[in-house]
Amino acid sequence: MGNLCLLLVTGSLVLFFSGFAVAVDTLDASRPLSDGETIASSGGAFELGFFSPGSSRGRYLGIWYKNIPVRTVVWVANRSNPINDSSGMLMINSTGNTVLLSRNSSVVWSPNTTEQAKNPILQLLDNGNLVLRDDKNDSLNSYLWQSFDYPTDTFLPEMKLGWNLKTGLDRQLSSWKSPDDPSLGDFTWGMANRNFPDVIAWKGSNKYFRSGPWNGLRFGGAPQQGSNSIFWYNFVANGDEIYYMYHVTNKSVLVRTILNQTNYLWERSTWSEATQSWRLFLTVPKDYCDTYGICGVYSKCTTDQLPYCQCLKGFAPKNPDEWNSTDGSQGCVRNKPLNCSTSASDGFIKYSNMKLPDTTHCLVDSTLSLKDCRSKCLNNCSCTAYANSDIRGRGSGCAMWFGDLIDMRQYPDAGQVLYVRMPDSEIGKSKSKVWIVLIVALAIATAIGMLIAICYTRRRRNNFRDRAENISEGQESERPDDDLELPLFDLHTIAESTNNFSMRNKLGEGGFGPVYKGILVDGREIAVKRLSRSSRQGLREFKNEVILIAKLQHRNLVKLLGCCIQGDEKLLIYEYMPNKSLDAFIFDKERSKLLDWHKRFNIICGVARGLLYLHQDSRLRIIHRDLKASNVLLDSEMNPKISDFGMARIFGGDETEGNTNRVVGTYGYMAPEYAIDGLFSVKSDVFSFGILVLETVSGKRNRGLYHSNHSLVGHAWELYQAGKSSELIDSCLVDTSNLSQVLRCVHIGLLCLQEHPEDRPSMSSVVTMLNSDNALAVPQQPGFLVERNPHRGNSSSGVDSSIVHEITFTLLEAR
Repeated sequence: MGNLCLLLVTGSLVLFFSGFAVAVDTLDASRPLSDGETIASSGGAFELGFFSPGSSRGRYLGIWYKNIPVRTVVWVANRSNPINDSSGMLMINSTGNTVLLSRNSSVVWSPNTTEQAKNPILQLLDNGNLVLRDDKNDSLNSYLWQSFDYPTDTFLPEMKLGWNLKTGLDRQLSSWKSPDDPSLGDFTWGMANRNFPDVIAWKGSNKYFRSGPWNGLRFGGAPQQGSNSIFWYNFVANGDEIYYMYHVTNKSVLVRTILNQTNYLWERSTWSEATQSWRLFLTVPKDYCDTYGICGVYSKCTTDQLPYCQCLKGFAPKNPDEWNSTDGSQGCVRNKPLNCSTSASDGFIKYSNMKLPDTTHCLVDSTLSLKDCRSKCLNNCSCTAYANSDIRGRGSGCAMWFGDLIDMRQYPDAGQVLYVRMPDSEIGKSKSKVWIVLIVALAIATAIGMLIAICYTRRRRNNFRDRAENISEGQESERPDDDLELPLFDLHTIAESTNNFSMRNKLGEGGFGPVYKGILVDGREIAVKRLSRSSRQGLREFKNEVILIAKLQHRNLVKLLGCCIQGDEKLLIYEYMPNKSLDAFIFDKERSKLLDWHKRFNIICGVARGLLYLHQDSRLRIIHRDLKASNVLLDSEMNPKISDFGMARIFGGDETEGNTNRVVGTYGYMAPEYAIDGLFSVKSDVFSFGILVLETVSGKRNRGLYHSNHSLVGHAWELYQAGKSSELIDSCLVDTSNLSQVLRCVHIGLLCLQEHPEDRPSMSSVVTMLNSDNALAVPQQPGFLVERNPHRGNSSSGVDSSIVHEITFTLLEAR
């Protein structure tokens, strides 16, 4: 592969040289490049020169973005052979060879070329590619050598990742050893040269992550690489090449992908002029199940239920003891062997939403239909599974696996169908179980129907009375024995971990009861939410929160570890957030100083991503209905996590909004259509997010009264109209804030607060607006202003009196 590489984002540099830049983008035999000089691409996007990374004193020849303040290197020539002084020189010598020389003219690096040019020149292109070509050959892409063929840790748009099958060239990324040392690190990332190719990351000689094979639209194990407005993908597999490439939609947007030596192995980010920093767009591995082969053979990994590793139907853990201790690496074995050549036949079990298994032992025939694929697999005793090789349209092509199946996972709403071979006796057993269940269910239903007929009159007579009593007492019909599909903790264990719910362990108290810090016997820190017996949250809301959070997996949502239902006690056990909630910082005069603007902006963006996941990317559309500063928890690094899903509602299919007579939520955060008419949708969450943004920027609660007797919303709107939104900024942010970014957040917040739900942006649009510098729409006047009502009257509007008696809603007419 040669000794050529690319660099990643580096911190401070020991040597900031302002050397003089050659006016052109090329070097020839008469124009060498010395240490202290640079050349720039014709459009000014990239620069080539010498540099020292981090605290290193070694000098390297590299390429970096020319107009980014923090030097971001994308390629290094002599990554494993630094020059120890400033004597380095890049030149084309008298024999026409390109060489990098150090003191005493010793060759440090030279490109590996097989052809000799009559008039060789080196040219730095505006896509970051350094090319060697013949000055007399004007044909496009006629290069004798190019840096894009020898990447290091940075994958740029228009760069190929993969194989040239004619020459045997393997273009793959390799991580730096450290930010100070660009030599080879532990990780490599490249295209597997096989019949059904996918992209694999190795740690040393071991597979670390696998993308899943290309399914015609994207790599099957990376559903987060779906369609977006920033870049698009290109995959080529033919007799000459196998490679993957991505292109940016807007050439002015700077996008890079780097291979790190960290937990987030693979990162794609875009440069933000507003923040003067890189904005993370995609990361791999995304979660526990992204680790290669974490559950062993014949097992699928799932993140929406526990345990994460689950044997396929007809299989059992190979080592039950290790399996029960959450170590699934040895995988599963068949309960019964395949029949194959015996008189009995085999069949297939269908699995949906799957990441297809490792394709090392896989064959593809693009001409076969799925039906023919099944027949061909069934007629080969070694074939263990099959699937479509292309999912476009109704699916096409045939992929067949031979041998053990490994590195599978099941997504809530992504992936594709996989058919796994099983002995017919196991399939028949499954069918028999289904029939037994149906017959039993029918018998039970008949018995229940008879009981209903007997009790109908009595129940009808008492129904209205029971409902009236439940409503007046704030209760529901509750059954504690439902299967919550989550680890159940013993009450004694939780009591011991919290020092018997000691006041010293109390972290705070929400609308549904106190929260305590606990430490389990294994040392894990937990937060225990103890449902108050007088709480408005009944068992229904409690179960709702358990079921919802147990199925959600996102870095900006709090993680639920388990629950406890014992007697009158209902407890939720969460991961512990050492910095508690956002309101504890932004509304506190002293602690607010600990949240500079960079941290606050990251919190705003994190909450936006969490809501986007709830609204769009999770298996079901989820409306939180109680988003507020106290429900945004902060981990040790001040990363935000949305919590408290007791009031959340699930939408499925094409549902977009709901209606309720029981309005629940928090004063100051509710959208007008929800507070007044009981209508809620994703746009009511957007409204709450808008309030949260203004509070985070200003450090003021929306409930307070400010200038002209306005709430925070009214005050922000008044300042926006006067062109004075900067006066809204928290005084402690003056020295740390990026004014244009803060004003953009205020603008986005007001867009989220518009009166009509259809005028508010979706959370996907909000995330895009936060991470771009594009022009924003002009907001309309907010839906209502919330002011204190000095006369606390009763409500007759159907809204919970516990909320309405504290506020009045003043509808604003459009001006």
